[in-house]
Amino acid sequence: MTQDPTAALLALFDDEMRRHARPDAPGVRVERTPDLVRQVGTPDDWNGVVWTAPDLDAERADAAIAAQVDYYTALGHEEFEWKLYSHDRPADLGERLRRAGFEPEPPETLFVAPVTGLPAAAELPAGVDLHTVSDAAGVELMIRAHEQAFGTDSSWLRQRTLTRLAEAPDTLVAVVVLADGEPVSAARMELCPGTGFAGLWGGGTAAPWRGRGIYRALIAHRARIAAERGYRYLQVDATDQSAPILRRLGFTALSTTTPYAYRTTP
Repeated sequence: MTQDPTAALLALFDDEMRRHARPDAPGVRVERTPDLVRQVGTPDDWNGVVWTAPDLDAERADAAIAAQVDYYTALGHEEFEWKLYSHDRPADLGERLRRAGFEPEPPETLFVAPVTGLPAAAELPAGVDLHTVSDAAGVELMIRAHEQAFGTDSSWLRQRTLTRLAEAPDTLVAVVVLADGEPVSAARMELCPGTGFAGLWGGGTAAPWRGRGIYRALIAHRARIAAERGYRYLQVDATDQSAPILRRLGFTALSTTTPYAYRTTP
């Protein structure tokens, strides 16, 4: 029986990006147990569970949840995350995480598209320019753009981006869009050597500049770079706001992902 293409693509994503996850930043490590894969770093890094065994049952799930709470709190981390996908098992894993003290963040949709089917160019509005972020000044512009777009403190991103640009520049593409010299949009692409996937992150535009094609241009710019570097797919965890644009560009929704955060302090 021929496997459904969407199911096959999801299986490939699960295998390459979750079960065989690579560290997403310098200085972090990926650890594997029979039932899950987790990333571990300093408190300033992203820490959490990225994959769970597809045959995970209720008893093993509860044991794994308790073990992760003990593990990360013993390291002194005040927060870590369990990245749950809607196709993960057992089916009530989210509820089990809630009962253990995890709090769900807003869900996002996992979209994937072949790089070859995406536009490699898109026009920006007049007076708007796209710049590659390569130094501390560029990172500051990116942070300002993110805070305008999302209305939240993005300072956590500063050191992560600076470290990656300094120690692993080939794994990150960061861009900022300027209008009359002021940052109005920014985005990143994280490249995963040894896989066919590049991840799109942080694409956000300040409200007065939305609906003018900037988001589409940012995707086209990163798609072109991904193709040049030999990646086959782009992956996005998308909000409801960006999902319609991604569908029009040819992205396919594969699953829903919900970050469950465990915090030792309120």
